[in-house]
Amino acid sequence: MPFKYKMVIAVRDDLKLSKGKMAVQVAHAAVSCALSSKKRHTLVFRKWFDEGQKKVVVKVKDLKELYEIKTAAEDMGIQTALISDAGLTEVEPGTVTCLGLGPEKNEVLDTLTGDLPLL
Repeated sequence: MPFKYKMVIAVRDDLKLSKGKMAVQVAHAAVSCALSSKKRHTLVFRKWFDEGQKKVVVKVKDLKELYEIKTAAEDMGIQTALISDAGLTEVEPGTVTCLGLGPEKNEVLDTLTGDLPLL
């Protein structure tokens, strides 16, 4: 059975985060989106959760592109989670590292992120 729903995490490529730091930032975005979606979009969350919680990680060039996607997603009513780092290791405090989107129907998220390269 193919997935009908997914979550997309967009990571800034210009920061050149280590694999470990990137994994943690992506996890923060996924958890934040999931918790918010469970509360605000219960039916979509349940469908996504029950079919296996598909997640896709893509990269964006920079902060500007990340904010453009965030604004477009919010205009469409899509759940977002903007992640800022505490600055204890690799980047300055408050550095925006990634953006979580969804969960939402695949085709809806693809209008925003379908052309972005996979990480």
